[in-house]
Amino acid sequence: MKIDATGLATGFAAYDPLSLGIEPGEAVLVDFNGFDGDAISLAAMVEDWLLRLPCPSIALMPVPTRLRGFDLCVSTLEEAERLTAIVEANPVASTILMQALRIIEIVPPQRGLVIESLAFATLQQGDEFKRWLRARPATPCQPHPVATDAPPVLTERRGRELTITLNRPENRNAIDTEMRDALFDAFSLAAMEQESERVHVRGAGDSFSIGGALGDFGKVDNGASGHVIRTTRLPARMLADHGQRYHFHLKGACVGAGVEIAAFGGFVSATPTTFLRLPEISMGLIPGAGGCVSVTRRIGRQAAAWMMLTGARISARTALKWGLIDAIEA
Repeated sequence: MKIDATGLATGFAAYDPLSLGIEPGEAVLVDFNGFDGDAISLAAMVEDWLLRLPCPSIALMPVPTRLRGFDLCVSTLEEAERLTAIVEANPVASTILMQALRIIEIVPPQRGLVIESLAFATLQQGDEFKRWLRARPATPCQPHPVATDAPPVLTERRGRELTITLNRPENRNAIDTEMRDALFDAFSLAAMEQESERVHVRGAGDSFSIGGALGDFGKVDNGASGHVIRTTRLPARMLADHGQRYHFHLKGACVGAGVEIAAFGGFVSATPTTFLRLPEISMGLIPGAGGCVSVTRRIGRQAAAWMMLTGARISARTALKWGLIDAIEA
């Protein structure tokens, strides 16, 4: 649904969104082109209305501007149409993402993780995720596991510094159940130890992590069970309160959970060729490893929503500009 900003300013927002025929699963596009008033003041005035929308909201501005209340702000009609098409392709996941981010933005991190997990659990039961599972090729486009006796995570202490290394280079450090549990244990240890002033996290091989192992998606029987597992074994739970002590060293591919975990770090650096990506919406899901909390806290709700909705590949240079990382290192 497309709305002219003038209509929004002259009383449109006085009505409940559902009474105006706005359906869940579509996007509301508010066009500010030609609007003579103060867009920032108008957005603040209708913020509560925008946050009640049962669907994503997009502001189309003549110049790039972040307006309060909106889920996304763009400056070209082409970009607005692209985002609308993405929402139409996975309307439930897109809507639940925006609804979750609106709440997560205003609650403490640990509560935000609960909101994210409940939203993720809901989508695990949804048709969009099931459709993605059915369409997934029999041989995932992800490196095959290689039998190894090496532990999935290595820890090394030097003085008052602890180094944690994701140790599955043959799989580009895909995070399966074994690695998830090992990371949870390593982060828990670091949280309890007073002598660890600085914790460095690295990935063995050519990439930090390509995120959750695709073969593990869909293995949990139901969303409720998945939520219980995340509330007890999610590595992000150990980072949300102690992340300021961490320095994440990114390189190569940093995808999905690889981005989400790293974004909790007090300092995040990346090599010049690092790229970051959050592809979950295309799978009928949302980030479920803490990214709705960590990425939003680093770059703001609107930039996080754009990155999550589009699944776009972000370069290290762009990530630095946005604040998703803190430095580019050789």
